[in-house]
Amino acid sequence: MLILGIDPGSVTTGYGLVLLQQGRLKHMDNGGIFMSSRESLSDRVCRIHDGIRDLIQKYSPDALALEDIFIAKNVQSTLKLGHARGAVMVAAGASRLPLFEYTALQVKQAVTGYGNAPKDQVARMIKALLSLPDLAFSDASDALAVAICHSHSHRLLKKVRQA
Repeated sequence: MLILGIDPGSVTTGYGLVLLQQGRLKHMDNGGIFMSSRESLSDRVCRIHDGIRDLIQKYSPDALALEDIFIAKNVQSTLKLGHARGAVMVAAGASRLPLFEYTALQVKQAVTGYGNAPKDQVARMIKALLSLPDLAFSDASDALAVAICHSHSHRLLKKVRQA
């Protein structure tokens, strides 16, 4: 199962691809869709959509795992994040790609065992779990963590269905 993990953002949207094969995870790719905060929000949303669509076409993942929205102190930031998530959702839906959402707490717990783990701890665990030569940049690391969270959830759901 190839999983595309997404850490949405209105300036940088991180992505990470992991392959779950015979119970093992393998890093396939990671990176970001980078925009300028000087671009209009509508242009950034379009670029996010197009970038995710291109990733889906390039890799043909089996599932897309998306970090769920959190409530930021700044309402405008929360709304912009919602627009970024919407662009990802539309790209997944148009591609008929199953989409799964996970909270930051679920992602951190799946990767580190602790739901309030700091970002640097998550990044170090991603590096170790995927045998990366270096730490991925923050947004890509978070996206890889979302993909790993889905791999754990997928395996658990598969076992529950078999029971």
